[in-house]
This record gives sequence, C-alpha cells and structure tokens, in this order.
Amino acid sequence: MNIRILITLLLGVALLCSCQPKQLPVNSLAERVTEGTSKDRILFQMIPQQDNPSEDYFEITPKDGKVLITGNSDLSLATGLNWYLKYVAGIHLSWNNPTQKLPETLPLPTEKIRQETDMKHRYYLNYCTYSYSTAFWDWARWEKEIDWMAMHGINMPLSVTGIEVVWYNLLKRVGYTTEEINKFISGPAFMAWWQMNNLEGWGGPNPDSWYRQQEALQKKIVSRMRELGIEPVFPGYSGMVPRNIGEKLGYQIADPGTWCGFPRPAFLSTEDEHFDSFAAMYYEELEKLYGKANYYSMDPFHEGGNTEGVDLEKTGTSIMAAMKKANPEAVWVIQAWQANPRPAMIDALNAGDMIVLDLYSEKRPQWGDPDSEWCREKGFGKHDWLYCMLLNFGGNVGLHGRMDQLVNGYYDARAHANGKTMCGVGTVP
Repeated sequence: MNIRILITLLLGVALLCSCQPKQLPVNSLAERVTEGTSKDRILFQMIPQQDNPSEDYFEITPKDGKVLITGNSDLSLATGLNWYLKYVAGIHLSWNNPTQKLPETLPLPTEKIRQETDMKHRYYLNYCTYSYSTAFWDWARWEKEIDWMAMHGINMPLSVTGIEVVWYNLLKRVGYTTEEINKFISGPAFMAWWQMNNLEGWGGPNPDSWYRQQEALQKKIVSRMRELGIEPVFPGYSGMVPRNIGEKLGYQIADPGTWCGFPRPAFLSTEDEHFDSFAAMYYEELEKLYGKANYYSMDPFHEGGNTEGVDLEKTGTSIMAAMKKANPEAVWVIQAWQANPRPAMIDALNAGDMIVLDLYSEKRPQWGDPDSEWCREKGFGKHDWLYCMLLNFGGNVGLHGRMDQLVNGYYDARAHANGKTMCGVGTVP
C-alpha cells in the first residue's frame, strides 16, 4: 500500500511539472538585457501566425499591470522586447550599451502594438568584422552580441569563429604537419581575408591554445544562436587550398594571383579528382565540430582573383554539388561585390539554391539600379537576393551620408522588376 501511495504522489508531481509553462529562451535574454529586472513583469507567449504563416510578427499589450509580448518565434518575441523597451519604456539598448534596468513603475502601452514582416531572411555581419572588431572577443562579449542580434530579428548571421580549427583538422588528416598548417592559417587579425581566399599565413603562427580556445568559443556561440532560433551561416568549401598542396600531394591547382600584394591561396581545380573528396572532408570536419548548417557562405575569386583557364560554370556546379552532398537542404550564400558573383558561375544553378547578398546596396547596388556604377541590368536573374547595407569600413568613414539612397533605396529595389526575388535584408558593417 505504501508503495502505491508513493507512486501516486510521484505521478502527481510529474503531472504538475508537465503542466507548468515552458521557460522560453527569450525570458533569459530579457533578464540579461534588463539586468535582472524583467522577471514576472514582462511576459512572453508563443502564438503561431494565423493569417499568413510565412510572415513573422509580434504583438505588445498591457496585462494586469504587466507587459505581454506574443509572437510566432523566439526571435519575434525578442524583437518585440526591443520594440517595447525603445518605443514604450524609452530605453535604448545600443550596440555599445546593450543592457539597462527597467524603471520601478513599468511603462505600459496604451493600445495593442503589432508589427510584422514578410522579409524572411535577415542577414548580419561581414567577414571583415571578424578581424576589425571581433578577433579577440570572449564569450561574455559574444553573449551580448547574440542578444543584440535576436532583439533586431537577425536570423542568419555569418559565423566564422573557430573555422580555423576545421582547417587545422582537415590538413592534419591529409598529412600536413602543425608547422605547415600554421604557415597556411593566418593570425586572428587577418583571418577575415584568409577565409575570403585572399592571403595565407599572415600574422601567424597561432599557438595550440588558440585553436582549443576558439573551438570551445564557437560551440557556445552556435549553441546560443540555435537556442534563440538563429541559424548560423558557416563558410563552405569554395576551392581554397594551400599554395604548396600541388607539390606536397600532387593536386591540380590554379594560381589565382595576388591580392593587395599578398599571394593568394591556390584554387583546387574542379577538374582534379581530389576536389570532391577534399570538399567532403572539409564538410565532415565542420560537422564534427559545429554541426550541419542550412546556409554556407562561399566567395571564390573574391576581389579580383585570376580566373584564367578556370571553367566557371563547372566551378559553380561543383561547389554547389559538394555543399548539397553535405546537406541537401543547404543554400549557398554569396556576396555581390565588384565582379562577384560572376554570371557564368551561377547562371546554371537552380533557383532556390542560392542567396546573393547585394553587399553595398546603399551606394553601389547591383540589383538593377541604372544609376549605380555596379548595376546589373537583370540583377541576379532567378536567384534570391538580400538588400544589404555596408555602412562602415572599419570605422573609417566621414560624418556624412547619401540620405536619399539610405531612405529610399530599399523601397526602390522592392518596386523594381528585379525586386520580385528579393527575400530579405542585411546589415554587413
């Protein structure tokens, strides 16, 4: 009898626990950004979008002296929190000051506030940011950055921290020594340009402790992003190999020339039988460390790489095929910058398999603006694209702006014939 009573009590406790509302990730975010003052004062509730499931939305309403924020996802709820803080509570959480306490008397909205968007993709960051700004960030700083992303609705940020560990493991796998690997992988302050296939080895070598530190850091970053519904964009495999891989392993390579006086890494020819196997090993090592991604960023021949003798159509289809083998659902993310993406490389690829970032839309858009010096009359053809703003070159900008383009450019692009394939926005400082 005692055993039966005990079992009944345990079942009752289990049932009670299962009936408690699940703690949403946005609750912890709210606690962090309000310095512990939001608990039981700002309430969150997940409610799917009824009328148009493809749109994201949030609503803010007063409820019994508290604030209720509803939305269709963790990101929508976090964005609603930011809207409430800024436009109702008068609290501006900036990139430089991302936390602040709520006042003792909680400001309440006078009526229901609703915001929604059909811009499915909201991209963030630039390879250069990872050397200009984030090279030596620790988890405490990244945690603030991820909260900032979530509160601004960003759902696909470039995430390249710790990718050097993927390369370290890959090159070890094919027979490179630690010394040889460190002659290829750059130091932290130049890793952005190494990952864009522009240089190798500069600023290195890195100590073993660096690789261990960055691996652990990226795992925390990716875990938090995914917890909040943010999908990281990982660098995919676009053909980069060390310049000495031909003599060391007999791979067939092309020399892409130099970039700003630096010898570029070599390009592994897609005619070489090793291309597919090398790419497959890259994705295997990436997945072992950080999991699969739904988006992979690849920019072969970035900023003027020599393509002489390279079959661009085959290059595009081979890069795409290697990515799809790793994850059939993945999408290739590519930067529209100067001559890239070269039409010959992407024209044969299927619609829906690529997202083009029109990187400098506020000054030199490529989407089809006839007044732009980088205009592409047909935009990016059948491929989806994002209207992005660069805004900032390492802080070295004047106190001025092209206000007409900043205010009207997005709407001009959306109204243009090429705007039918625009599926989101991005900020890429």
